[in-house]
Amino acid sequence: MTIPTEPIGSIPRPDYLIAGMVAHAAGEIDTDRLTELQDQALTDTISRFEETGSPVLTDGEQTKPSFATYPLAGLTDLAADGVVIPFADGHTRQLPRLTAGPFRYAVHADEYLRRAKQLTALPVKQAVIAASAVGLIYPGDGIDGYSQEQFLADLVDAAEADIRRSLDAGADSVQLDFTEGRLSLKLDPSGGLLKSFVELNNRVLDRFSDEERTKIGVHTCPGGDQDSVHSLDVDYAGLLPTLFELHAGRFYVQLASEAEPRKALATIAEYSRPDQRVFVGVIDPIDPRVETAEEVRDRVLLAAEYLPADRLGTCDDCGFSPFADDTSTSRDIAFAKIAARVEGTRLAADALG
Repeated sequence: MTIPTEPIGSIPRPDYLIAGMVAHAAGEIDTDRLTELQDQALTDTISRFEETGSPVLTDGEQTKPSFATYPLAGLTDLAADGVVIPFADGHTRQLPRLTAGPFRYAVHADEYLRRAKQLTALPVKQAVIAASAVGLIYPGDGIDGYSQEQFLADLVDAAEADIRRSLDAGADSVQLDFTEGRLSLKLDPSGGLLKSFVELNNRVLDRFSDEERTKIGVHTCPGGDQDSVHSLDVDYAGLLPTLFELHAGRFYVQLASEAEPRKALATIAEYSRPDQRVFVGVIDPIDPRVETAEEVRDRVLLAAEYLPADRLGTCDDCGFSPFADDTSTSRDIAFAKIAARVEGTRLAADALG
């Protein structure tokens, strides 16, 4: 038997690309030069991905400013003082704030996918940001002449188009990044905010057929940026039952860094549906130590005690560099960890088969 294994998304950008992005923002190099640097980084990323033996690739998000804000790149009706996301080590990330409507995506994810697919014959998945995360840019005090209801209607249209365009462009699967799910329980322990996130994302997912949703997945993790997290202290038991109410066919669940994996797996087994495949995290991107293939194997075999092998897959807990300027993990370590995931998953499949 085989067990599918997939990356989550981002790979640390090379130093020359990060420097080029800074220089371009400062007006020191033109767009053509930045594109050359992006193409160089993307080509190297795809090549190194293939060398790991990974059966499915991503573009490593080499040209995204971040996993969360790529649809907003180039929009002008934004202010810098949006929602602040605090991480455990004290650093923060801040989302922009929408100042006027109507809302639209300036960039769609299929643009990244198409560039990557030109460089490989292997399947390429595409990560997109969940509508619930983008929804955080609408200000709490509203916008004159542009109601939140109208904003959400425009957002659902844009999020649907983001997924559909990637599917139409030949994505092996489309993964919704939903890291705000676990964070929502820190902001609102009652679960009301989480419920509203799930309802919004289901408005998008319900626009797809059952067959299409088998290729649409949801990724959850406690955040991962500069070797820190934003919600690992939130009990997974509060998130997982509601998570599986999302109308998706695949779930990518952080587990390698979880303190009580058996508890989480028991909850997953109870609340996931028979038509949902669960990709369990077997690699911790924040841990600088490269896991052995045997460690990965054992994590997969543990998951197989709770989930049928034909509904099981493996993944990394999170992207290795969700924000473009994050250099806390080297490219060499990231690819070594991916290779360990691929080999360890193979070992587990052999053991189960």
